[in-house]
Amino acid sequence: MHAPNNEEDKSVFDLTGKTILVTGASKGIGASIVQVIGQQGANVVAHYGSDRDGAESATASIPKARLHLVAADLAKPGATGGLWRDALAWKGRIDVLVNNAAMMAFEGGIDDPDSTWDKVWAETLQVNVKAPADLMRAAVRHYRQAGGGIIVTVSSWVAQRGSTNPVTIAYAASKAATMAATKTIARAYAKDKVLAYIIAPGVVRTRLSENFAATQGGEQAVTASLAMGEWVPPGDIAALVAFLATGTCRHLSGATLDVNGATYVR
Repeated sequence: MHAPNNEEDKSVFDLTGKTILVTGASKGIGASIVQVIGQQGANVVAHYGSDRDGAESATASIPKARLHLVAADLAKPGATGGLWRDALAWKGRIDVLVNNAAMMAFEGGIDDPDSTWDKVWAETLQVNVKAPADLMRAAVRHYRQAGGGIIVTVSSWVAQRGSTNPVTIAYAASKAATMAATKTIARAYAKDKVLAYIIAPGVVRTRLSENFAATQGGEQAVTASLAMGEWVPPGDIAALVAFLATGTCRHLSGATLDVNGATYVR
């Protein structure tokens, strides 16, 4: 799958008129997602934590009439309420929620002090599980009244295979939890025309992955372990999100889509 680059391709990915909320849009995968869906005509609600400059840079190519930036600190309980209300008020409807924002702490492992363990678990569960769950809850309530809608959860292959670095145990567990929550929504609300998909990337070319690679012997060692011998470009994830946002393949709802270059095949 590739990002559309001509009019024939664009018809497949046409998102004109759809309002899409993307969390964590200031960098990495989120930045690539807002760029691609913006190119395809979507009304983009780009969430960011504190990096407004990053969010503005990521969305610079989107016409102002189709762009709404929203700040919210997902580490703070209850912050998602204001985020959702702000996003919904802009156009009066959210057609697609893309839960992308996440944190990964490189501490909080088995042998770390209790205080560190407790802190990392609390922060990770808030940002990676409770915040996206709160947004999915709001989305489902909205979609049932609006006649349907789409949820896309950006998870990770560690949700299925565990992490190679045990210090990131909380991150792996959080990604599995959000994956399970999304599957539950897909099953429970399918008859309400709520579609929910999970994307499980492998090693994506982001700063977070680069930091992780440094704990695993460096980028060269990680790359050598990959079947294609290369990291996943963020654009691959963005193109997949754009396709799912069209609602073209409804019966794919509930699926976990692995994007890892054949390194992990289930």
